[in-house]
Amino acid sequence: MKRAIFLAMAALLAMLILVPMAVAQDTTMMMMETTMMAGGEAGGIPESGGPAILLPAAALLLGSGILTYAILRRR
Repeated sequence: MKRAIFLAMAALLAMLILVPMAVAQDTTMMMMETTMMAGGEAGGIPESGGPAILLPAAALLLGSGILTYAILRRR
């Protein structure tokens, strides 16, 4: 039971980190579409991902590794 609660809390923590980034990217794209319609000319493709996504990805990878090690160590 403790493992399930711990896993659920880890998933919620990951959602707290990743959801704001996904929502922010969606909002930016909507604003750019509005600007393109008003301006009348097409701009370049905006950059996506990059260094801003590395820290959350590394944190999730490290956290899942630690969680896996802790679960396997207890068996």
